[in-house]
Amino acid sequence: MNTSLVTDSTSSIQLAPSYKIPGVLVIAAIPILFVQAWVGGALALFGLFLTFQAATLRLQFTESALDIYRGETLIRRFPYQEWQNWQIFWSAVPILFYFREVKSIHFLPIIFDPRILKTCLEQRCPTRSDRG
Repeated sequence: MNTSLVTDSTSSIQLAPSYKIPGVLVIAAIPILFVQAWVGGALALFGLFLTFQAATLRLQFTESALDIYRGETLIRRFPYQEWQNWQIFWSAVPILFYFREVKSIHFLPIIFDPRILKTCLEQRCPTRSDRG
């Protein structure tokens, strides 16, 4: 079974966490601490913050919306019908997910499997160019 993808009988897809970016930030902070302590410390704290977010947040793609959960609690729902565009930045090393709704713009760090994220987005919310 693919550990990056969890499905249930209602065809919802939940993305598993990825600790790659937080780990790289924490490891990169170590040598920087010796050169610029406050920069290295800030980088390490940001990496630890992203580690916490990856451990506690879950993205779930449902038939009609992208839901964000903290544990079992739904904290935000983004209905696909309100989406105008989305993009995953730096496809070689995906680090940032952007999507625009009718009323707002969102940027999320990639703290989940970027391949499954892209597959879900292409299936559930195709971009304008994909719609024909």
